[in-house]
Amino acid sequence: MKKIYFKDLENYFDKEIEISGFVENIRNIKWVQFLVLRDSTGKVQVTIEKSDENNAEMVELVNNLTIESTIKVTGTLKKNENVRLRGMEFIPTKIEVTSESDAELPINIHDKDAQLLDQRLDYRWLDLRNEYNFNIFKIQSDMTRFMREFMYSKDFTEIHTPKLIGAASESGSEVFEVKYFDRKAYLAQSPQFYKQMAIASGYDKVFEVAPVFRAENSNTSRHTTEFTGFDVEFAYIDSYQDVMDFEEELLTYTLEKLHDKYNDLVKKLYNEEIVVPKNKFPRIKLSDLYDELEKRYDYKVEESEKNDLTTEGEKLAYRYAMDEFNSEFIFVTDFPKDKRAFYHMRKDDIPEGYDLIYKGVEITTGAEREHRYDVLVKQAKEKGLDKDVEFYLEFFKYGCPPHGGFGLGIDRLTMLILGISIKEAMLLFRGPNRLNP
Repeated sequence: MKKIYFKDLENYFDKEIEISGFVENIRNIKWVQFLVLRDSTGKVQVTIEKSDENNAEMVELVNNLTIESTIKVTGTLKKNENVRLRGMEFIPTKIEVTSESDAELPINIHDKDAQLLDQRLDYRWLDLRNEYNFNIFKIQSDMTRFMREFMYSKDFTEIHTPKLIGAASESGSEVFEVKYFDRKAYLAQSPQFYKQMAIASGYDKVFEVAPVFRAENSNTSRHTTEFTGFDVEFAYIDSYQDVMDFEEELLTYTLEKLHDKYNDLVKKLYNEEIVVPKNKFPRIKLSDLYDELEKRYDYKVEESEKNDLTTEGEKLAYRYAMDEFNSEFIFVTDFPKDKRAFYHMRKDDIPEGYDLIYKGVEITTGAEREHRYDVLVKQAKEKGLDKDVEFYLEFFKYGCPPHGGFGLGIDRLTMLILGISIKEAMLLFRGPNRLNP
């Protein structure tokens, strides 16, 4: 029989149907038994009158039933305005236990604050049964769908690149080395090289949603050793300004869609508001940003630290963007070349790229790429990577159009939209000290 989801129960009043789900709660009182049954779409009350002798077998079954067991129930759905849960109740004629839960759960799934987060993560499959946690990934799923929707509307091709690679990508550091038969391989830090290979192959617009691996021994509120990346690359651009424009469009579209579908739920569960950008994201050079932060907020750093954006600088960049532009986003440009990848195009020796800060956290590094073979070889040598990336350099020997792109972290974006930790924003968190479950 096709499962009837609880969100659709209004279509089945006064009909004999079969429903199934988790037993969330049991109230066993003198004359009646109440069960709250839950599936992925909602909840419903099951009511069993003890005085009806036809219910004796079900009454006995419920007397021994444990919370979080799964059951299949046959019966009739009735309207009942006295029932607080949706004004309906299910009157059963038959109950079948499809799986039995241990009587004592290792964590309190109804109160997410009853245990420390790391203890809850040990039992993540139970932790996710909590409404707060469960909805994170309903929202994340639709967020990714809306992003994909936008890409397809712009005629992008979705590609799938290997995660086992023969040379360390990008910087040559912070990679996981794996044994690959009789030689070494690495887990990919990003699909960067293969996105660009696709551009060199003649695919003008490509994107990928896939795992990314970073061997960073960082135990912070936003770092992970594996995350889901949303990577974009497209050709025939005039400058990296085109890349910023495109990312701005993508994020505005996604947030607008999320707002329409989930803003009420996000306010209720996470006490956050999904703000749809009304204006273009502000753009500022790194050096100018530091000047503004010092002038406005008396934030001073050593000159040696001004070649990159500090964690505190990111937070204050958000404050500045809100104060000056009423924007949760701000693009920061003109980083020095020693802080950017060798494949970023440079103009007057300054990389043609940016970081995007959202709510005080960097969510993107984007750039126009260097597509000229001779210049790319020179910049790779400058970083000491020319031998490691020989296969990559080959992509540009036979013509490649001007192009650029960026990468977004799906998990980090979820974290910031909902105001939660990175551990909560991942279905299964991976960090230096966590490989299970």
